[in-house]
Amino acid sequence: MNPMNPMNPTNAMNPMNASDQMDQTDQMDETDHLYAVILAGGSGTRFWPWSRELYPKQMLALLGPNSLFQETLLRIQPAIPPQRTLIVTNERHAFDLKAQATSIGPGYRFLSEPEMKNTAPALGLAALHLQREDPEAIMAVMPADHLVRNPSRFLGLLQVATEPARRGFLVTFGIKPTRPETGFGYLKAGCLLPGLAASPDDKVLQVERFVEKPDRESAQGYLASGHFYWNSGIFVWKASTILKEIQAHLPHLYQSLKEIEPFWGTPEEKEAVANAYASVEPISIDYGVMEKSSAVALIEADIGWHDVGSWSALDEVCPKDASGNIRSGNLLDLGSQNSILLAGSRILATVGLQEMVVVDTEDATLICPKDQTQQVKQVAEEIKRRQLEQGIVHPTVHRPWGHYTVLEKGEGYKIKKIVVDPGARLSLQLHRHRSEHWVVLSGFGRVKIEGRSFELHPHQSTFIPILAKHRLENPGPAPLHIIEAQIGDYTEEDDIERFDDQYGR
Repeated sequence: MNPMNPMNPTNAMNPMNASDQMDQTDQMDETDHLYAVILAGGSGTRFWPWSRELYPKQMLALLGPNSLFQETLLRIQPAIPPQRTLIVTNERHAFDLKAQATSIGPGYRFLSEPEMKNTAPALGLAALHLQREDPEAIMAVMPADHLVRNPSRFLGLLQVATEPARRGFLVTFGIKPTRPETGFGYLKAGCLLPGLAASPDDKVLQVERFVEKPDRESAQGYLASGHFYWNSGIFVWKASTILKEIQAHLPHLYQSLKEIEPFWGTPEEKEAVANAYASVEPISIDYGVMEKSSAVALIEADIGWHDVGSWSALDEVCPKDASGNIRSGNLLDLGSQNSILLAGSRILATVGLQEMVVVDTEDATLICPKDQTQQVKQVAEEIKRRQLEQGIVHPTVHRPWGHYTVLEKGEGYKIKKIVVDPGARLSLQLHRHRSEHWVVLSGFGRVKIEGRSFELHPHQSTFIPILAKHRLENPGPAPLHIIEAQIGDYTEEDDIERFDDQYGR
């Protein structure tokens, strides 16, 4: 990183002059320009087999009834309303995330990338969007999959960060390291920047150096020095500031993003974004901007932060039994110690394990030592390379109308159990490569096939030919359970042509 040379050194390095000071009303008004930007992409590799490509870590309820994504929304809600919360994700995850956000409350806004190109393009796209809406927009950027144990302190520091951000700094939340972790970026803190914090307890520091994921020996040295912080990935900056930094350090990305601007709010917007992304190289905001910028400031963030980056990280955040085990599900254990034992619905029996991780799901099981959980990502990538479904999606898939479970599939057929929630209905659709047979197990459904409507009750069935427009809904008070047998030369989920869908797919 270059030596610190802030954009406005006179104001940034010295206390505010009286003429610069804002009264209490202005300070309150300043929060109207504060927007949350939630980074909710993800590849579903680090928590395989619970996480999958289409169901990554942020969607998992690892630590309670809510997913990590939902906990992030709840954390910021007292300070930033849903209408000023922008969730940046990719098109493959947007629908499921919208469903999770809706369960928290209405009004959340989404910005979908056509493909994942790491954090610099995502944040550049978000900054361009917000600057167009509000030239004074301040972005509070945070990943959707982190844990914060002290949310009130976190919200307080967000307010602290708005002043240096308003002055043109790129503010990052720094975490005091507790171990020589090699999976995080490190920030070397310099002198205190005066006049940028309202309380002596809130430290805003100059950043002298940014080191991304050092080796273990270096990490041990950083820990011993006492001058380094972990980079939490939580940032606060003005949208206009980060765009200027991207222009300076990633000019090709900046130019690609600017080509989108004439199309905002038009029918051609989606195509313009896709065209821009086609020429963008994947790069993180850390490598692309933060390591190069001379305007980075750090706030010491004592917020109970955890990245929860691998299975072994659960040791830091989950309750344990008397033998030091983290356990859940249908588990039968004899004599294991200090292990992570996560069963599903089928019985998982473990005997005498020490420092192990065992995770069982409907269609895949992970077994590895705790000290090798970082290699789970390689396992997930190999599964993807082999094009196995176990890396993409779970057998049970949740939809806004209910869920389905794939019971069996083979050459030319697939058998599902479908559950439709009371009052819900599927889209009006057709399939070009398969026919379907429906048998009702319980509840009753209303079926529409080529304009003809009728009801189906338990023990009754119907047949949907190839190319027939059809719809299934549940008008009853109880869930509708059916067995669906698909037969055809192609039975994958993308063989759906929708004509009417209340969920906007």
